Amino acid sequence: MVSKAQAKYLRISPTKLRLVADLVRGKMAEEGMNMLPFLNKRGATFVYKALKSAIANAVNHEGTPVKEDELIISKIEINGGPTMARFKAGAQGRVKPFKHRTSHILIELDRI
Repeated sequence: MVSKAQAKYLRISPTKLRLVADLVRGKMAEEGMNMLPFLNKRGATFVYKALKSAIANAVNHEGTPVKEDELIISKIEINGGPTMARFKAGAQGRVKPFKHRTSHILIELDRI
């Protein structure tokens, strides 16, 4: 493990983020950075920011210098965060509950 980055409490469901994470997992970091802005998924922006942060951590904050083209996405985890319960007015004066789900992203990068 060269570096890692986390993004927490994102206002998107983990299921939607996992669709994007599965496309990027195991690829070169540079390839993932080039691919994510062109995906037609809302979760791509969240994964892009976390990946950009992990690359910056590897390049700038480690003891040995690492080039960006030497990095591979070794692990990307999408976990569920706290769920916010909200309510909406329903028919005949009833209450209809719904949930706002949140997510956590963990990205780890390795050298080739």
